[in-house]
Amino acid sequence: DGTLVDSLDDIGAALAAALADHGLPAPTDAALRDMIGLGARVLVERAVAGRADPTAVLDRFRAAYRARPIAATRLYDGIAAALTQLAAAGLTFAIVSNKPHDLTQHLAARLLAEWPFAAVYGARPELPLKPDPTVALCCADELGVAPTQCAFVGDSAVDVATARAAAMRAIGVSWGFRPRAELADADRVIDAPSALAAAILADG
Repeated sequence: DGTLVDSLDDIGAALAAALADHGLPAPTDAALRDMIGLGARVLVERAVAGRADPTAVLDRFRAAYRARPIAATRLYDGIAAALTQLAAAGLTFAIVSNKPHDLTQHLAARLLAEWPFAAVYGARPELPLKPDPTVALCCADELGVAPTQCAFVGDSAVDVATARAAAMRAIGVSWGFRPRAELADADRVIDAPSALAAAILADG
């Protein structure tokens, strides 16, 4: 979310349905962007803001999102070409997401199957969410690559913090959900998918 695919509309639609069931208005797109990044529970807690039972809203949100997870979600323009270029250079990819694991796998299978994503990790009850580095390190281990040889690419301060905690290079992308200023601590910030391959390969 925010790095490879633009899922804002589908997340927003599910959240709006859950909030409407409890008499609450949907957030604006700008507000929604600020709420995303630390998992579904935090998203719902931020949206509810103490006005309803967050657990009940969360259950409704999860059901609504599972029913239509990829109605409007799509790859960002230029991502397909960037992934193809990186794959041609011999790189292998992994996904580390705070989206539920089954939905992360479903999205990857539907939208990213033609590229070599060797590990796909979404949120699992037994593993901590980003910015804890555990899942990023699990990915590196599964791929047989030292963390220092990995580039962790993301659109948020959570992603940058994850990279730092895992001793990976932090590459921020400004086309995602979060403001560019949030990426100030990244090793490098890029503003278009067309620059992604060059940024990763230059630092490799």
